[in-house]
Amino acid sequence: MGIQLAPPHEDLTFMAPLSERRADVLSAFLASGDHLSAADERSYSVVDAGCGWGELLLRTLEADPAARGLGLDLDEGAIAHGRTLARARGLHDRVDLRVADVRTELPAEAAHAICVGASHIWSQTSSSPQPLDYRSALRALRQVLPPGGRLVYGEAIWSAPPTEAAMAALSGIAEEFQTLAAVLEVAAEEGFSPVHVFEATLGEWDEFESGFAACYARWLSDHPATHPDSPEVREMAARQRRAYFEGYRGVMGMGYFGLIAV
Repeated sequence: MGIQLAPPHEDLTFMAPLSERRADVLSAFLASGDHLSAADERSYSVVDAGCGWGELLLRTLEADPAARGLGLDLDEGAIAHGRTLARARGLHDRVDLRVADVRTELPAEAAHAICVGASHIWSQTSSSPQPLDYRSALRALRQVLPPGGRLVYGEAIWSAPPTEAAMAALSGIAEEFQTLAAVLEVAAEEGFSPVHVFEATLGEWDEFESGFAACYARWLSDHPATHPDSPEVREMAARQRRAYFEGYRGVMGMGYFGLIAV
């Protein structure tokens, strides 16, 4: 069975360093766009590629009662939690959350799209560390959107020049991420014009990392110190703690972009 840790959604609202205020801005940006004009009920207003449990998608649907959403992710547990949230909030009849591969299940057209922390979906498989392929992700998403379609795109970036400690805690290569400005230029080259450009604050990161690592504290509080798995869980917690606080804190960032297809 292995060690069963609590899923991230028990301690996080978003699977990203994203504040409530910033989420409100991004969901309002999507909700203020035009819908698909087609009467076909199979059409989707907003598609979320790599949605996790779909919190930002659900908030967008709450902000626009006429919108319909599709969320795709391979994580069965996250999708199940998203469906529970949708039912509890009365959105289940307007959102389709599927366990599916974005590369094969992304629809040919949607009015708007979300992709946060999921650019790796379009990266080439390799046995060695590779740079994050922002361009392939943005190109694939642009193909789905009509002119005027809106995209909320969030992805890891370098907030500061990568240090040895930060690289060691991540992929080990300085080329793994680009800067906020560089990603913005890639988006422009792939057919988008920006309306919003943000970078997650250190406070957003600290809150996210605390929630992400809370599963270790949960496990250790629920099991005696004499449990045979306790040393391993303690070491897992220590590795994550060192990776963040002694490694990539303040170096790896998160960029958020509100983009319009042009």
